[in-house]
Amino acid sequence: MGSFSIWHWLIVLVIVMLVFGTKKLRNMGSDLGGAVKGFKDGMKEASADKPPAEPQQVAGQTIDVESRREQTKT
Repeated sequence: MGSFSIWHWLIVLVIVMLVFGTKKLRNMGSDLGGAVKGFKDGMKEASADKPPAEPQQVAGQTIDVESRREQTKT
C-alpha cells in the first residue's frame, strides 16, 4: 500500500484523458508553461533592476555597548 505501480498511474492517466480530453489538457499545460516562463522573466527583471544591497554606513555615530553597561552599573 506504499506506492502505486505503473498500472495504477496508467489507469489514472486514461481516466483523466477521458474526463478532460487531450485538447483541454494540452491547453492547460501550455498555460501553465507560459505562467512559469513569465514568472522566471519577472524574477530576472527584478534582480536586474536592483543593484546589490550594500551595507549602510552612518558617519559619526558609534555605539559602544560595553561603556554603556559600565556607566549604568555605577
